[in-house]
Amino acid sequence: MGLNLTQKIIATHLVAGKMVPGEEIALRIDQTLTQDATGTMAYLEFESIGLERVKTELSVSYVDHNLLQTDFKNADDHLFLQTVAMRYGIWFSKPGNGICHQVHLERFAKPGKTLIGSDSHTPTAGGCSMLAIGAGGLDVAMAMAGKPFYLRMPKIVGIHLKGKLKPWVSARDVALYLLSKLTVKGGLGKVLEYFGEGVKSLTVPERATICNLGAEMGATSSIFPSDELTRAWLRAQGREEDFVELKGDPDANYDEIIEVDLTKLEPLCACPSSPDNVKRVSEEAGKPIFQVIIGSCANSSLKDLLLVAKVLERFRVHPMVSLEVNPGSLQVLENLADLSGLKSLISGGVRLHQAGCLGCIGMGQAPPTQAISLRTFTRNFPGRSGTNPDFIYLVSPETAVASAVKGVITDPRELGDYPEVTLPERFILNDSLLIPPLPEEEAKKVAIIRGPNIAPLPSFDPLPEDLEGIFLLKVGDNITTDHIMPAGAEILPLRSNLPAISQYVFKNLKSDFAKSALALKEKGLCVGVIGGENYGQGSSREHAALAPRYLGVRLKLAKSFARIHRSNLINFGIIPLQFEDPSEFASLESGDRFRIEGLKRALLSGERRFKIEILGKGEIYAVGEFTEREQACLVAGSLLNLARD
Repeated sequence: MGLNLTQKIIATHLVAGKMVPGEEIALRIDQTLTQDATGTMAYLEFESIGLERVKTELSVSYVDHNLLQTDFKNADDHLFLQTVAMRYGIWFSKPGNGICHQVHLERFAKPGKTLIGSDSHTPTAGGCSMLAIGAGGLDVAMAMAGKPFYLRMPKIVGIHLKGKLKPWVSARDVALYLLSKLTVKGGLGKVLEYFGEGVKSLTVPERATICNLGAEMGATSSIFPSDELTRAWLRAQGREEDFVELKGDPDANYDEIIEVDLTKLEPLCACPSSPDNVKRVSEEAGKPIFQVIIGSCANSSLKDLLLVAKVLERFRVHPMVSLEVNPGSLQVLENLADLSGLKSLISGGVRLHQAGCLGCIGMGQAPPTQAISLRTFTRNFPGRSGTNPDFIYLVSPETAVASAVKGVITDPRELGDYPEVTLPERFILNDSLLIPPLPEEEAKKVAIIRGPNIAPLPSFDPLPEDLEGIFLLKVGDNITTDHIMPAGAEILPLRSNLPAISQYVFKNLKSDFAKSALALKEKGLCVGVIGGENYGQGSSREHAALAPRYLGVRLKLAKSFARIHRSNLINFGIIPLQFEDPSEFASLESGDRFRIEGLKRALLSGERRFKIEILGKGEIYAVGEFTEREQACLVAGSLLNLARD
């Protein structure tokens, strides 16, 4: 039996373990990326390891999330990130250069290489045939230190694409269709690998859109083969030498195959307030809208914006709609201007913003009260937009611009003939905001600049023999990292100040959580949290584990966990246990006191089943499938402690 593409890349990077689904493997990592919302902490962690220089083939530090400089905090962190990059041999993408995933696809993605990034949408680079995986910042720091990346060997799901998309149906609709089938947790423990004749009709940026949104299905990664369209993309970027043809063997085996006939797809939308609440646009048509935003790492490529520009050559934005465009990169913006697309956007009534994440991470662009906002963003979790409650729809650029000119949710097929969009054979290349690493001897002379908002990492105490505490909060299914550690313009500037940002943990679910947790910590009790299915879905932000750990959280008991968040919990010494009997979830309440006797001893002996005493209610059992490495990390109190030891 032949190998599929994912297996081929894993096999050439395998450091330890066997390619058996569910078993832990260790991979050699070629490239890393960070962004500023997670990168500041990742570099503080890397510094604490004590190396002189990163040991990867390439590492890039991007500034794309926290672009609002309303006070010193973000500006200080940008300076910290740049001097860290200069000191340790890291590329630095300055503010305004663009969104990390778009820029990485343009300038650094290489078929067959491995990439981990401290952002859950890192799999975007799978559009250029990389095995790209989102991870916590500490995992990225360890990879920069030359250590392998550990994960469970995923199942490989083959997505067989047939046919070709019809006019006004786009790559976004392919991803939304899969979200409707798999839901936000259907990709857990899986890589989605695309193959078939339909692949040949999708450009690299379109493939990247589909891979990007695989993160919303909980997938470990998504990947396309490397073919002549990949070569054309790399040639247009002046990097044809990076091309290598890659695909699965003709007799490749998959754990599961999903058939998708592209010819049968139609415009789709994710309705409020989950990426998998998918309906046909025609079902929602006619609802008045007041804001449309085109951008994000999923849909801000040159093709996306040229399509919008072509439509606005025929129509103007409806007077009651704010149509906003966030270019994906400086390259996209410059090429758009060269092709006269920028003029069409401006004359058509677009509100143009800088190249960056912006409203997608809740950094501005909040919609009006009780108003529908259509966005080509990645997520529409409740309140993420900055307005609460909000009414956010996730749509394709085609649906977005059609709705913007009509003033109501509109099936784009109503606009008539599809505009002809032609990409240049060679892009204008401008790396003026992309700073290469310094030579090693010169780098050693760089002094890292730290603003007053950058606090040192706290110490992490080892696991005690027995764990005793109180469940301070009980939550339901699909709790996101936004619920745990909110984003937005108020909170994200505190990302390098752990004592300050920890005050916002669960702020929107239990306003006094931080205060109550610290009070228990002072009494020598640990804090527990009870969760439902898919606990911790969404962003890779390790602050959703790190800040609770600072407050004294040591136990998360849930029905199931999202992959990245589970890893982050273990990295910072929080025990993620699952109900042995999920029906016992109903019997537990916030305020219940718990005790696990001999937890440390049980972990060291390889126990998989743990008895939890619930004061006044008896006992329940929980399970934890931990590898030896994970056991050692939990006992040590954090991965940093383990690495130092």
